[in-house]
Amino acid sequence: MALRSLNLPGIGTKYEFETDKGDTVAIFFTKNGSIQMYTLQKGCHTPSAADMTPVEARRLGNILTGAIIEADQESVEIAFSALADLRVTIHTFYVPKAIAGKTIEDLQIRAKTGATVIAVCRHDRNIINPPPTFVFETGDAALVIGESDQIKKFEREIMVE
Repeated sequence: MALRSLNLPGIGTKYEFETDKGDTVAIFFTKNGSIQMYTLQKGCHTPSAADMTPVEARRLGNILTGAIIEADQESVEIAFSALADLRVTIHTFYVPKAIAGKTIEDLQIRAKTGATVIAVCRHDRNIINPPPTFVFETGDAALVIGESDQIKKFEREIMVE
C-alpha cells in the first residue's frame, strides 16, 4: 500500500494509494481550499467522489483513525477507540460574576468535580494550563476537560450564578 503524491500545477496536490484488495483511494487538496476524495473499486471504471471542506476532511480523518469527535455549540466529545473506548469531553464555559475573583484552587475544581481547566481566554489572550493560583474574571472563557459526568458536575457545582 504505497502512497503516491503528485503536484498538479494550478489544481493542487493529489495523494493516491491502492488497498490490499485492489481498490484505489485518491485525495485532492485543491488550490481553492476544498478537499476531494475519490474511490475506485477494483474492476469498476467509474469512481465515486466526495467534495469536502477542510473541517469535514479532518472529521473524516478522525473517524478513520478512531478519534471520533462529536461537537455541539460549546462542547466537543472525543472517543479514542485505541484506549478502551475512552471518551473525553472538552467544554467552554463563560465565567459568571459568582466565581469572579476566585482562583482555581479556591474553587477546588478538580477535587469537587474531577474536571480540569486546561485554558482560559481573557480579552483575546489565551492562558494555557493556568496554575491553581489563576484568578477568574467575569467573562473569561474557560476550557474544561473531563468525562461527560465530570463536565456536568462542573457546570452544576462551579458555574453557579
